[in-house]
Amino acid sequence: MEHEQTARILVAGTGPAGLIAALGFAAAGFPVTLVGPEATAPDGRTTALMNPALKVLERLGVLEDIKPKAAPLKVMRIVDATSRLIRSPVVTFRASEIDEDQFGLNLPNSVLNPALASKVAAHAGIEWLKSMVATWHLDAEHVRAVLSDGSSVDASLAVAADGRLSPARQAAGISTSARSYPQAAFVLNFRHSSDHAFTSTEFHTETGPFTQVPLPGNRSSLVWVVRPETATELAALDDATLSMRVEQQMQSMLGRVTIEPGRQIYPLSAVTPLRFARDRVALVGEAAHVFPPIGAQGLNLGIRDVDDLIGIACENRSDPGAAKALAAYDFKRRPDILARSSAVTLLNMSLLSDMLPAQMARVAGLGALGGFAPLRAFFMREGLRPGSGFAALAGGLRRPAR
Repeated sequence: MEHEQTARILVAGTGPAGLIAALGFAAAGFPVTLVGPEATAPDGRTTALMNPALKVLERLGVLEDIKPKAAPLKVMRIVDATSRLIRSPVVTFRASEIDEDQFGLNLPNSVLNPALASKVAAHAGIEWLKSMVATWHLDAEHVRAVLSDGSSVDASLAVAADGRLSPARQAAGISTSARSYPQAAFVLNFRHSSDHAFTSTEFHTETGPFTQVPLPGNRSSLVWVVRPETATELAALDDATLSMRVEQQMQSMLGRVTIEPGRQIYPLSAVTPLRFARDRVALVGEAAHVFPPIGAQGLNLGIRDVDDLIGIACENRSDPGAAKALAAYDFKRRPDILARSSAVTLLNMSLLSDMLPAQMARVAGLGALGGFAPLRAFFMREGLRPGSGFAALAGGLRRPAR
């Protein structure tokens, strides 16, 4: 029996990161128990998944079903829409500049999440218990989750995909540094009269980014970061007035705007755990990192968490929750997570800051990106796959030397 030398994996949490973790571990030959209820609340948000994350979905057999309902991201632009003294030029990133057809796909969560859930439900290697974890018991040998229906699950490793307030993370005694921002994300979808040409535009404003991301047809999704009180005001506007406000904010770039039903507000915060694994618990997704929605990093980072964790578990099949396996996971994820979260936090703080040096640094950085193609290519590669920008630079430096 394979199960005797391959230890059981317990995945807590049924958001996209948890569902992907369950599918990934099952595909790698581990017996998996997934714990958590099926999502019922409608989610109007979209998720921009970059090519490496899409490759993972393809491997898990999920991509084919959802691709027709997603829009490719071929061009990404940053527009300085602040009214400040110093403003940066428009920076345009084209996938074709780094020999890619697209950076990724923008997927409605209402398409992605059900596709993942039905794949999990149909998988013979995954036992899905649709109950919540009531208490965690962690010891040297194994992890035990007692569920709210009284049953319990034992495993070698608990994958904490249970969100930003992660009870599993608390049970493992992992402390976090957290900060809340004077910002909220106002989220909706809209139609527009002009073609988006698969271009996403991030307008930088004094309260944060206003980001339009293409959807199939003449439709786009919007994440508008504003002060919490402004978000409440915007949400209260009638459709015609709000459509007008969105159109003005994006300088009528996509012509006439018509808001679709369904508006949501999400307060912004940042949470960074002081470690990413401990006591047979490994953190993935929002249990491992929360930061503002700038530059499409969230779930892409979560999928890399899952991928790295599965890789390390495969080298420790008999006991993937052992201390040395968790130390290897923490060591592997730390540079990627800290680099992404600090870059996003810095950019966000530079938008909010009225300090001239912060604005100058942001403008200088964006100006260099806009004006210097090799630097832009480096950032695009690095944005898709950490390390690949450096690898391409090294390759380029070696070529003339030969």
